[in-house]
Amino acid sequence: MIKVDPHIPRILLVGGGTGGHVYPAIAIADAVRELAPRAVIEFAGTMQRLEWRAVPQAGYAIHPIDVRGFRRTLSGETLTFPVMLTKALVQAWSLVKAFDPDVVVGTGGYVSGPVLWAAAKQGRPVLIQEQNAYPGVTNRLLGRYAQRIFVAFEEACAYFPADRCLLTGNPVRKELQQVDREEARAYWDIPAHAKVVLVFGGSLGSLALNQIMEQVTSVLLQDPEVFLLWQTGRRYFEGVQTRVASHARLKVFPYIQQMHYAYAAADLVISRAGALTCSELMVTGTPAVLVPSPHVAADHQTRNAQAMEALGAARLLPESALESRLLEMVQSLLQAPDVLAQMARAAREHAIPDAAERIAQEVLYWARSNQDWKGAAA
Repeated sequence: MIKVDPHIPRILLVGGGTGGHVYPAIAIADAVRELAPRAVIEFAGTMQRLEWRAVPQAGYAIHPIDVRGFRRTLSGETLTFPVMLTKALVQAWSLVKAFDPDVVVGTGGYVSGPVLWAAAKQGRPVLIQEQNAYPGVTNRLLGRYAQRIFVAFEEACAYFPADRCLLTGNPVRKELQQVDREEARAYWDIPAHAKVVLVFGGSLGSLALNQIMEQVTSVLLQDPEVFLLWQTGRRYFEGVQTRVASHARLKVFPYIQQMHYAYAAADLVISRAGALTCSELMVTGTPAVLVPSPHVAADHQTRNAQAMEALGAARLLPESALESRLLEMVQSLLQAPDVLAQMARAAREHAIPDAAERIAQEVLYWARSNQDWKGAAA
């Protein structure tokens, strides 16, 4: 008779603020659940941000931690920050003690700080997943406590203890790999021979990208083979619709829900350089012109775009050069299918499509290691 271990892994994930922190955590949780269906998986996050809605929608419980980022300008929030941080540390300490996790996984954002600190101080294994080429301040500070740091870009290893870093890539949505070009073109009613440009500025949209596209769309559409898929973001959609003339080869959306069809149909993407976007471009093998947002803390997106360009998978275009260079760059790439094919190959060669599964296996390894330690100490 096979002896069954009665102890079920208990895993606490924490990450919040933006989709770039929340969705990798959910992808890791899903992968853990596939490998260990009986595992108890719960989250910590802030009630005011995306995680409070997205995590329950994904089917996981979430516990509140009241924390916010430190503002460098003097204000009432700055003066009350020490009180707020103390409260968050107390909440995090109580949560770790009560939930009794075998391992705690942080994916970034301010909320990761107090929870990972409390976990480390209580002797729980701490794992970090860093999405960007240049790590965020929270993850850089917490790296000293982590048993493993999972990175998406090799450049990030320079900011952590080298012997604890693993290059795993960023977890991305599985459906991105489950649709082919022919099916995607049929979904959008686009001919097989067309040159398809996909434009998006993240889920909220980008004012700068929308403004330049308003200027160049009519010129791009002078090529009878060019089709445009353009996600404006909900806040900009009505304005763009008012100012840009409709066209049979132009499809404008406030938000594209079926992004797997959009990537698969595209010959070229014009987008920001968020960490998850870069990983999705690599997994789908989609060439891109990356326009890093200059408004992101620590200029993370520029580092991401530089890393993508160094791999040969993308071209970096600073926002300041949009008006002078975007149109020529896009037209040049569309007229060079060999260059686009080379960029697509470079993207796929450096993609790690099973990132979530790789991280999940490590999570379960450390959870079981902690169980063995607790069993020996009992």
